[in-house]
Amino acid sequence: MNELNKNKKLAELEALLFIYGEPISFKKISEVLEITEDDVLKLVEDFKESLEGENRGLTLLFSEEKIQIGTKPEFISILEKLIKKEISEDLTPASLETLALILYFSPISRSKIEYHRGVDSSFILKSLLLRGLIERYPDPKMPNAYLYVPSFNLLRHLGISKKEDLPDYEKFNELNKKFEEGKLAQENSNSLEENLSEEEQNKNQNEKTEN
Repeated sequence: MNELNKNKKLAELEALLFIYGEPISFKKISEVLEITEDDVLKLVEDFKESLEGENRGLTLLFSEEKIQIGTKPEFISILEKLIKKEISEDLTPASLETLALILYFSPISRSKIEYHRGVDSSFILKSLLLRGLIERYPDPKMPNAYLYVPSFNLLRHLGISKKEDLPDYEKFNELNKKFEEGKLAQENSNSLEENLSEEEQNKNQNEKTEN
């Protein structure tokens, strides 16, 4: 890997860890960045060294074969102050938007929330959890990821016994199902095109070999 490509992949690694927000395996990083796992290990080591300077507030957290980006321990107090201030104030439009997504589309993952909102939602989710407005539990389909649902306190505050009692719940739920079905169909279509392309390439290669 030359220096130019290495710097590009380092930037991609940083973006991936920021966007993903949960512990991610070296294997998955390898697949997403389209590099070998050995190159991933080298990139991670270089990135770890770059974060060790006093002018950086982030660090890498390691757990077996997975890593996650996090805040350096010495800066946790800043986050605590921000959370205390956030909790003492009214919900922001961004918090209300996130809450609405969880109310109507739960159980929902952080990645889907961020897909709909188009921005990182980790801090807002932490704030809503601390306020007791939402709850989370491990995603059975994705280790080290969580699914978010409205809390009983939130439902009680809204004066409803279940989320299905929300205004236009069925309409929005049906729209979400159609969106997910369309997304899945597109993914299947892309996968089919890739497989056909790969088969065509193999066929052409075999014909060249025979000639």
